[in-house]
Amino acid sequence: MPQLIDGPSRVTAAGEPPKLIDEFAGRVNTGEAGVSIAHMRSPSGWSEPGQRPEFDEYTIVLHGAVVVDYEGGQLTVQADQGVLTRAGEWVRYSTPGPDGADYISVCLPAFAPGTVHRDE
Repeated sequence: MPQLIDGPSRVTAAGEPPKLIDEFAGRVNTGEAGVSIAHMRSPSGWSEPGQRPEFDEYTIVLHGAVVVDYEGGQLTVQADQGVLTRAGEWVRYSTPGPDGADYISVCLPAFAPGTVHRDE
């Protein structure tokens, strides 16, 4: 039988200015360890420290743009585009554009605070 996910759980975000993370599936909202699916709303000027996570992350941009810095370069993911970052890669996400960004993040396995390994 299908299981209705009644709504998301708000998760605390890293970076400044604050962004909103609403997890629909994952460790916080549904107890899932294999995947997390979250809706992110990031303001203009948001950035977070670099990180080397233990999970693959798919990012699908719905509105605005997300900038992804990686070892060796940078790319900009526009609305209607996506990006996959692999476990163990160093990446840093930001939304410097005037509109910020509205996007979906899917992490495999599910995001957990101890598995992100953010720069200090």
